[in-house]
Amino acid sequence: MTDLVVFDLDGTLVDSGADLATGVNRMLAWCGGAELPEDDVVGMVGDGASVLVGRALAAAGLDPDHPGAFERFLAAYDECLLDCTKPYDGIPELLEELATTRRLAVLTNKPTTATERILDALDLRRFFATVLGADTPFGRKPDPAGLEHLIHQANTSAGATLLVGDSPIDLETARRAGARIVLARYGFGFRFEEGVFRGDELFIDKPADLIDLVSA
Repeated sequence: MTDLVVFDLDGTLVDSGADLATGVNRMLAWCGGAELPEDDVVGMVGDGASVLVGRALAAAGLDPDHPGAFERFLAAYDECLLDCTKPYDGIPELLEELATTRRLAVLTNKPTTATERILDALDLRRFFATVLGADTPFGRKPDPAGLEHLIHQANTSAGATLLVGDSPIDLETARRAGARIVLARYGFGFRFEEGVFRGDELFIDKPADLIDLVSA
């Protein structure tokens, strides 16, 4: 029985790759660097904004600790946060159905303010009891503290919890917390090294596939 379903944001609920790339490239231009292809930027996403900035700077041949770059990225990304970002096809319908019988939450390595803005603007916030970003006292994934807090808050167990994500970070978070993992093969973070899977992972190719897994 699944009591709690916890979702990652970028690459799982929403396709935000284009806007993330725009924010990064505006930051790089401010730092005097050349733009990076969108696919390259998207491949750097998953470990939080500060790590993304450092990776992008290094890829552009700049100092990963360039003064002011992180703050510039946050400001630039804030300007384009919702230019192209949208839910993956089927996400609103999935959440509408799940929310009638399960407790839902979001656990992301994106800053909380940006996360809340996206969810509000896309009319998704109403489905979630709790939203945790990377800038909470629980830290960022793969630290399991945030997921463990959500499990405790829901008065349930790790075994009755599904973490739905798209990246190795999500997989590691679920394993550390003892929760079950569902990996979205449609997400832009779905990049795994050979041999990482143990056989107890679950996979979906589209959001609607999650319905059967939650009901099982």
